[in-house]
Amino acid sequence: RVILLELMMAKEREENLATSEEMNVLSRNADFLAGCFQEQCEAVLKLTSGADADDEEALVAIRLLDVLCEMTSNNGQLEHLQALPGLLETAIDTLRLTHLAGKQAVNIFTTTHAMTEQEEISHPAVGFKSHLIRLIGNLCYKNKENQDRV
Repeated sequence: RVILLELMMAKEREENLATSEEMNVLSRNADFLAGCFQEQCEAVLKLTSGADADDEEALVAIRLLDVLCEMTSNNGQLEHLQALPGLLETAIDTLRLTHLAGKQAVNIFTTTHAMTEQEEISHPAVGFKSHLIRLIGNLCYKNKENQDRV
């Protein structure tokens, strides 16, 4: 699943203009991926325990967030994703929970807390909070209604 999401992210990064048929497929994919993220995003919080550092559901949720960030960076998908019910609220709630989890245990979500004796730990959740903030910012870009919600 992670590899498939990485392939989707690579396709999303391509600068080719998509046909209307491709845009319809991308919109349906965006709906599906946003729904999956909303269901699985809290799996990342399990990574703070340290025992499940390779939890597949958490890795999928991290990749889903990466793909959604790419999709919201694309003007063709932006308006569609901004209008999805619950995506913005899920991102905000997950950011709050991630922030609290980072304060209560070892903060694996930021690089400043992932440094030990001149070595950086390459934990898969490093940068998760910054990607949540990027998604929230993209969903609020030129959208007064979402800006007011935040």
